[in-house]
Amino acid sequence: MTKSRRTRLGVGALMIGIPASAAAIAAGQALASPPPAPAKIQPQSRHIAYGHDVVLRGSAPASDAGHTVTLEYAERGATVWSQLGSTTIGSSGGFRLAARLEHSGHVRVLDTSSGSPAPLVASSSGSGGATSSPVPVYVAAGVHVRRHPINVLAGQAVLVRGRLVPGARGRKVSLQALQGRSWDTLTTTRTHAAGRFVLRYVAGSAGQQQIRVRFAGDPLNDRSTAGAGQMTVYRLAEASWYNDAGTTACGFHAGLGVANRTLPCGTKVAFRYGGRSVTATVDDRGPYVGGRDWDLNQNTAAALGFGGVGQVWSSQ
Repeated sequence: MTKSRRTRLGVGALMIGIPASAAAIAAGQALASPPPAPAKIQPQSRHIAYGHDVVLRGSAPASDAGHTVTLEYAERGATVWSQLGSTTIGSSGGFRLAARLEHSGHVRVLDTSSGSPAPLVASSSGSGGATSSPVPVYVAAGVHVRRHPINVLAGQAVLVRGRLVPGARGRKVSLQALQGRSWDTLTTTRTHAAGRFVLRYVAGSAGQQQIRVRFAGDPLNDRSTAGAGQMTVYRLAEASWYNDAGTTACGFHAGLGVANRTLPCGTKVAFRYGGRSVTATVDDRGPYVGGRDWDLNQNTAAALGFGGVGQVWSSQ
């Protein structure tokens, strides 16, 4: 009888012990505080022009007011992060961080007030939800080139000089011309020391085009372009001048007019002579003397300082 009673007591004690352990776990869970809501950061823009700041605005729980947050940066493919700046979270939970970057890469914000900093959560523009940090940022290179009219005879070389920043050797840049609605590449080159470059292009047929320098982008920087001005390619042509006081074949008088045998009325033509340049409008027909291409009216001839018969540069 004694042995049997002890066995029953042992079983009873075990049955009591299980509910007690479960109650302790439940009590511990009830006392545990819920995990804090993650902060969110929103970059003002992920595409930054060279020399401009990347700006991140953030919001955190009001309970984190006074915490120090730091902005960190790593280049593409790198695992080493560098600190760019820091600030404190305001009383309403908001904060703002800004820094200037030279290269594309990733940024993140860390709460450094705790012993083990943890990345904050980044809010992706237009995504409708949060995405994990780090946030990619694309920094466009800076293309510096002098914008000015370029005048050249067909067959002569055009030299366009400039600098790509941040400076580095071996980066590819292109000279492009606007053809209709698209840009055609005329020539390419690589940057020298400090990012300097010289683009050399042998001009083709006569005409006028807008030109630009383009950097297509690389792992260090995003693409960028800069206008280089208007390029006018001329040919040598024989010209004379006349007084157009009478009627014209096109039915109108242009202030700066020119006669040509075939070009449509209203066509704009650029002329150079003796270092002077004008743009004239075809408003008449002629000249009908063999070997001559243009008959400049009195205003066009005067603007160029042209007299008699001779050679001029023309863009048509």
